[in-house]
Amino acid sequence: MMFPGAMMTTNRIENDRRHSDRFPIEREVRYKVLSKRSGEEAGEGRTLNMSSAGVLFTADHQLIPGKRLELAITWPAQLNNKCALKLVARGRVVRSQNGMAALEIQQYEFRTSALPAASAAAIGAN
Repeated sequence: MMFPGAMMTTNRIENDRRHSDRFPIEREVRYKVLSKRSGEEAGEGRTLNMSSAGVLFTADHQLIPGKRLELAITWPAQLNNKCALKLVARGRVVRSQNGMAALEIQQYEFRTSALPAASAAAIGAN
């Protein structure tokens, strides 16, 4: 999966066992734990880097490896140059430390996002 606006330089380190190149993409992210037992555990952060297989992001909670999460990431491109998009990814936390967590993406989809009221009013005025 190619990320629009991503720089073509990667963060691949010699001896890195990951199979996908990571891109230094910093976007807002909201996450929620997908577990009926844990209640509504959710939080916010920012992505640090992304690949087609995973996301490294900051988290306001310590996330336990193995937990299933859903991430909603603001996307820099718009649908038809008008409609905001978000990437919704589901997967498992593979590591978590120092306020950061890594998610292995198991499935993803792009969804449209509601525009903030001020943006919607500005578009309607045009």
